[in-house]
Amino acid sequence: MAEFLLEALSEEIPARMQKRAAEEFSQIFTSELEKVGLAHEPANCFVTPRRIALNIDGLPLQQSTVVEERRGPRVDAPAAALDGFMRSNNISRDQIEERETKKGRFYFVKIETKGKLTKDVLPAIIETSLKKFAWPKSMRWGSNSFRWVRPLHSILAVFEAEVLHGELDLGHDKLVFTNMTRGHRCCGAEKISVDNFAGYQDQLRKARVIIDRNERKRLIQEEAKKLADAKKLRLREDEALLEEVAGLVEWPNILMGSIDEEFMEVPSEALISAMRSHQKYFSLETLDGSLAPYFITVSNMPSDSTRDATIVVGNAKVLRARLSDARFFWDQDLKSKLDERVLALSKINFFDKLGSLGDKSERLQKLVPTICEFIGLDNVNGAVKAARLAKADLSTMMVSEFPELQGVMGGYYASADGELPEVCRAISGHYAPLGPTDACPSEPLTITISIADKIDTLVGFFAINEKPTGSKDPFALRRAALGIIRTILENKLRIPLKQLISKSLDEYPHLTDSNELLDFINERLKVYLRASGVQPDLIAANFEAGKEDDLYRLIMRVKALEELLASDDGANL
Repeated sequence: MAEFLLEALSEEIPARMQKRAAEEFSQIFTSELEKVGLAHEPANCFVTPRRIALNIDGLPLQQSTVVEERRGPRVDAPAAALDGFMRSNNISRDQIEERETKKGRFYFVKIETKGKLTKDVLPAIIETSLKKFAWPKSMRWGSNSFRWVRPLHSILAVFEAEVLHGELDLGHDKLVFTNMTRGHRCCGAEKISVDNFAGYQDQLRKARVIIDRNERKRLIQEEAKKLADAKKLRLREDEALLEEVAGLVEWPNILMGSIDEEFMEVPSEALISAMRSHQKYFSLETLDGSLAPYFITVSNMPSDSTRDATIVVGNAKVLRARLSDARFFWDQDLKSKLDERVLALSKINFFDKLGSLGDKSERLQKLVPTICEFIGLDNVNGAVKAARLAKADLSTMMVSEFPELQGVMGGYYASADGELPEVCRAISGHYAPLGPTDACPSEPLTITISIADKIDTLVGFFAINEKPTGSKDPFALRRAALGIIRTILENKLRIPLKQLISKSLDEYPHLTDSNELLDFINERLKVYLRASGVQPDLIAANFEAGKEDDLYRLIMRVKALEELLASDDGANL
């Protein structure tokens, strides 16, 4: 059994593509190995900003000999048929045997194909796998027709400590397989010769490259927490940012900088978004959860006290400019009351055939009294007010720059205008839940606006037949339906969805059909229940009873049936 090592060295690979690319390339390569009958141990894939590497152990030195039995013509067939069979299989008469079958007596032959040496098979697999792999976005360079995410520099291909003989044809240039790679772009540019994976990993580390993505993530997180602990602060958890930053560096060097106090009066969410989206900085919190005037940045250069100080100063200077923009947006937005911005929504298109955001705002104001009645909320005026202001922040400078702050900034602006706290919270939280792990709203006013917003979107898009198809859901309608389901179930609400859908559809005077929206919501409920561990037969039994528009009542039936079947009486049924 032998070891195989492959590396494709290129210009910088976008961080968001790296993890999935390594996994998919590994799948393609191992699939090609299986096609030619080469067994192996599980493949290990690695990715850094400049390279994708694959290490596979346990490969045989040679393919297994394959014995294939082929049936020829009948024994009583003309001689010409037998001659043709022998010529096509390159065999002689003494290699053929006669055998009786259910369909008569036939000629048979066993063809033995000796396996090729693995080192002779691998080069073609490497080229096939590289050409098969499709990046989400790719490019050509020079006069080449071959496409890759960024220009390729070299292909390292080593099997059993020897370089494989082969090349990758780029369409004009050719990359001959080698046993050479390079380390860190800035401090490990000299060529490195390797003959096995252990040496490859060790020598790259000496050249300031950590090839294990998980190790880079762990190092970033641990060192950032140490810096935070030294200031008696907490690192704000951000798994998505950690994934991205791990894909931006090959040798992480974690540094801390400070934020000028003058910017701390801007809402913390705006500061965090500015640091996160533009600069890829991690935020720090005080022990009480408020934003601390410090940030964590990750350099791709080895630690050096003089250079580190220069990097921190430079990053703080860039951040100061970014936060100055955020403060300017905040100050300018506060010059107009949120209520005054509602008129501007009529100039922002919601979707063709569904009108403007101003139209949506009016529909929400007419829909929320119905939801208030269903959930027993007396503060109808507060709900209507929140519905009117819910989308107003979409016309602000801050949300135009940081779309992810929609709703959140609306709550801040409403508070600055003196609106009731519950109205401000409803504006801030009406987009929730944004995902399966996001918390659902629990305050009655926020629940009302959240459900109204989502049901209006679902009714509108279903009425114009813009429904999800297959894996495509460009308007996140599945997420909206799941948000309604979770909000209803987690708050134990009794809402007749048929009436709610009908009332929402009434606010679209030019549309008359909801196109089986209730069926769609019920299907999403089935998916939600299966993911929650409910047995499929219990789900089927309850849905067989007919369409149900009271989701909480339906869940109670499922639980009741589950409890019955778990009891002694149920077991005897």
